[in-house]
Amino acid sequence: MLLLWILLATVAGGLIAVSIASWLAYRVFSKYLHHMVSLSVGVLLSVALLHLLPEAFEGADADAHTLFALLLAGLLGFFVLEKIALLRHSHHHEGDGHHHHKGHDRHEAGRGGVLILIGSSLHNLCDGVLVAAAFLTDPILGVLTASSIIVHEVPHKLGDFVVLLNAGLARRKAFVLILFTSLCTALGGVIGYFLLQQAQDLVPYVLVIAASSFLYISVSDLIPQMHERGALSDAIPQLVLVGIGVAVIYGVTSFMHHGHEHGGHNHTVVHEEHHEAGHSH
Repeated sequence: MLLLWILLATVAGGLIAVSIASWLAYRVFSKYLHHMVSLSVGVLLSVALLHLLPEAFEGADADAHTLFALLLAGLLGFFVLEKIALLRHSHHHEGDGHHHHKGHDRHEAGRGGVLILIGSSLHNLCDGVLVAAAFLTDPILGVLTASSIIVHEVPHKLGDFVVLLNAGLARRKAFVLILFTSLCTALGGVIGYFLLQQAQDLVPYVLVIAASSFLYISVSDLIPQMHERGALSDAIPQLVLVGIGVAVIYGVTSFMHHGHEHGGHNHTVVHEEHHEAGHSH
């Protein structure tokens, strides 16, 4: 049953992210993308710091120094991967304000289109493993992780659309290729499910890597995009949307902790009643 939930979350997540990105690319690209970025920051930071890392530290046999070292290694690793253009790519497009000669961006996109697709596939494969790790820890955490991946993937898929269209691909072909890379998340979910089932001790470490990816994306990519819009009329909606993202995740966190405490209390009461009944006999 858990594998089914992982498959549903990963497949649905891919379809939703690509569909929203496609709609934004052709309808409201410039109007609402910055709002999605602001909301993403609140969601990603909160999921990383309020869910993934606490779960990792509570469930790990390794000491805190090891997990923090892994967090640092994850952040540096994502920096290196970004530098060699495996995870993400430049989102430039014609008319972006950079004074290239006409057709420059189309040429660059045509040259890097295949690498973009390969990088997106690998990235989504890793996302699937992270979703599986989260579901194996707690189903609610799995849903939150899958949801946060959808949120941060929309701007990236949108960038994929822009680059592939600049490379001369037809709209339908670009959609199919990007959808294929998104479905790699489901493959990663299946791999993660069977791998981590046999090695539960690895789950906390995978969760730390997940947290490092969310933190890195937020700090290195999304927040700088927000700073590009420096007017007060932009800053206030940004803060509100970041706050909404944090509040939603915090609310779910409080609900989860309350549920765990309530369940633990009931378990204790039942255990004590059973113990007393045994003595009465």
